[in-house]
Amino acid sequence: MDMHTVVVGTSGTTAEDVVAVARHGARVELSAAAVEALAAARLIVDALAAKPEPVYGVSTGFGALASRHISTELRAQLQRNIVRSHAAGMGPRVEREVVRALMFLRLKTVASGHTGVRPEVAQTMADVLNAGITPVVHEYGSLGCSGDLAPLSHCALTLMGEGEAEGPDGTVRPAGEFLAAHGIAPVELREKEGLALLNGTDGMLGMLVMALADLRNLYTSADITAALSLEALLGTDKVLAPELHAIRPHPGQGVSADNMSRVLAGSGLTGHHQDDAPRVQDAYSVRCAPQVNGAGRDTLDHAALVAGRELASSVDNPVVLPDGRVESNGNFHGAPVAYVLDFLAIVAADLGSICERRTDRLLDKNRSHGLPPFLADDAGVDSGLMIAQYTQAALVSEMKRLAVPASADSIPSSAMQEDHVSMGWSAARKLRTAVDNLARIVAVELYAATRAIELRAAEGLTPAPASEAVVAALRAAGAEGPGPDRFLAPDLAAADTFVREGRLVAAVEPVTGPLA
Repeated sequence: MDMHTVVVGTSGTTAEDVVAVARHGARVELSAAAVEALAAARLIVDALAAKPEPVYGVSTGFGALASRHISTELRAQLQRNIVRSHAAGMGPRVEREVVRALMFLRLKTVASGHTGVRPEVAQTMADVLNAGITPVVHEYGSLGCSGDLAPLSHCALTLMGEGEAEGPDGTVRPAGEFLAAHGIAPVELREKEGLALLNGTDGMLGMLVMALADLRNLYTSADITAALSLEALLGTDKVLAPELHAIRPHPGQGVSADNMSRVLAGSGLTGHHQDDAPRVQDAYSVRCAPQVNGAGRDTLDHAALVAGRELASSVDNPVVLPDGRVESNGNFHGAPVAYVLDFLAIVAADLGSICERRTDRLLDKNRSHGLPPFLADDAGVDSGLMIAQYTQAALVSEMKRLAVPASADSIPSSAMQEDHVSMGWSAARKLRTAVDNLARIVAVELYAATRAIELRAAEGLTPAPASEAVVAALRAAGAEGPGPDRFLAPDLAAADTFVREGRLVAAVEPVTGPLA
C-alpha cells in the first residue's frame, strides 16, 4: 500500500481514506481478508436462498411489499427491479467528489462481510472507482432512512451498465459505454445484492467527512482573521492569556485562544494605542472570539466522533452475522449522522455571524478607532469595502436559514412502513452550501483586516510578524491592498481561494509554528 492506494478491509475505513478517494482519486483495492469475508457471507446467503422459508431481502419483496415471497426464477429480476425503480432521483447533478465518497463508503460496508454480496460485485465497485467513472446522481431522492436510496441506486445502476455516468474527461454518456471502454463487465445481481447496494448512510456520511475536513481549515482560518481584526482595531490581547481559559476548560476555547496569541506575538498594535479613545473592554465579537470559535471546534470534535463510529460500521438491512444468522435491523436510520450535520450548520452560521460583526466594526469610523470610513482611500469619492460587507451580510443571512435543522422534519413514506426518517441527506446538502458560504465570509474578513493593518502600518505602527506574512502572501495571491476604488470581485475571489485552499494557514505557520 502506498499513498496513492487505499486498501479496503473488513473493519471500516478512515476519514483520510474517504477524502483521498473522493477528492484526490486514490486507487482502491480489496484486501485478501475482505475477499474471504465476502465469500463466506455469500455462502450463508446462498444457503438461505435455497430454503423454502422466506428471508427478507433474499426471497421477499422490500419495504411495505416485504410480505410477498418471491419464487427462485424471479429473484434476479427482483434485484434488478429494485435498483431500476429506486434510481428515481431528480434535480441537479451531485458533485463528483460526493458520488465517489458514496461509492467508496458503500464498498467499505460491502467488504465487511456482513452484506452477503459476492466478491466479484465488490471488485466491480472498485474497478468503477479506479476507472474514474462517476454515476450521475441527482440532488433529490433520499430521506436518509433505509439508506440514501435514490443516490445509491443510481450508483448501482452504473454497475449494471445502465443509466448515465460521467467519464474521467467530464463527459456524460450511457454508463454501459464507459464500462465497455474500460473492460468492465456489468454485474448480474443475485439474491440480496440489489438491496445491499442501496441500504446505507454513505451519502450523508461522505459529505460529513468532507465537511469536517473543510471546517477544520476554516476554523483555524477564522482564528487567524479574528486575531488580525483584533490587531487592526487596536484591541488588547490580554483576554487571550492561557490562565483565563484554564478556568473555563473547554478544549476548543483554549486552542483558539492559543492560535490567536501566536498570530499576535510581537505586535506593536495590540493594547497600546487606546489613549485617544480609552476602552475598558473590547466588543464581544473581538473579546469573545476564542469562546465562539472554540465552541465550534468542540462541536467538530463531537461530529468527528460520530463520523468515526459510522466509518467503522456495517450499515445494511438485513445483515449477515458471524454465527450465520441473517437478521433485519434498523441500522440504516441516519439519525446519528443527521443530527451532527445539522449541528455543524448551526455553529458554521454562528462563526460566520461573528466574522461579519468584526468586519462591520472595521468599516465603521465610529467604532474602528481611527480607521477611515469603509477603509476607503478618499471616503465619499471612494466607497471602499462598503459593499463587500453587504455581500458578507447576505451570506450570513443565508447561513442562518441553512442552520434550520433538517433532522427535525420527518416525512413518512412507503405506505407508512417507513414512518420516521432522518432527512440526513438534506442536512448534508445544506451543510455543503453553508461550508462554501463560510469560506467566503472568512475571506471578506481577511480582506478587510489586512487592508486595515496596512493602513495602520502606513501610520508607522508595526504589525505582528505573522500578520505581515499574511498580508504579503495575500497580496501575492492577487488580492490587492489599499487604494482608490477598483473592480472588487476579483480581489474577493482571490481571498476566497486563498482561504479555501488552506493558504492562509500555510502563510502564518512558518512564523507561528503549527496551528491547531
